[in-house]
Amino acid sequence: MGKSRTRWPVPTYSRVVSGASGRVLVVDDNKVIRQLIRVNLELEGFEVVTAADGAECLEVVHQVRPDVITLDVVMPRLDGLRTAARLRADPSTRDLPLAIVSACTQYEVDTGVDVGVDAFLAKPFEPAELVSLVRRLSERNPNGVRSAERGGEREGGGEGSGADSAADRGSDRDRDRDRGRGTDAAVVGGVLGAAGEAAGRTGG
Repeated sequence: MGKSRTRWPVPTYSRVVSGASGRVLVVDDNKVIRQLIRVNLELEGFEVVTAADGAECLEVVHQVRPDVITLDVVMPRLDGLRTAARLRADPSTRDLPLAIVSACTQYEVDTGVDVGVDAFLAKPFEPAELVSLVRRLSERNPNGVRSAERGGEREGGGEGSGADSAADRGSDRDRDRDRGRGTDAAVVGGVLGAAGEAAGRTGG
């Protein structure tokens, strides 16, 4: 059965700035991917602010007041899952829509659902999937009840995720770190191509 949480209105950027389409805080330690995600979202009318890791995200989130936060998982200083947990523990950010954009292990998906992540998008991804996910999270009914989504589908909560041993969790993180190097390269190629095509259309 999918885990769900009741959302309440949050004084985010688009709620306090008339006519704003939405502000997204993109958190990823890869500078190229941060910029590529930024380009694709800005082409669709979003304002984007970036952070290099979870620690920087927590430093700026209260000033930025984003409508949506996207998080990579493997990052220095503070990873995406611990960042999500801290955002949920803070009364002023606990209801912000959170999306994990990363190559996740099943353990990390289960942990993300447990800490309150709203959606998951695996790397590599299509730019259209990213835009659709961010738009859906930014426009949803804040008083609605939602289950965590993965790849555009509702994701049920995993059974027995707490039974994983510390060794299993460490192994999963190591595999994710290794896989992240390859998926980051794939994202760079795929998103760069799409961004170039979109930029060409807008400049034509």
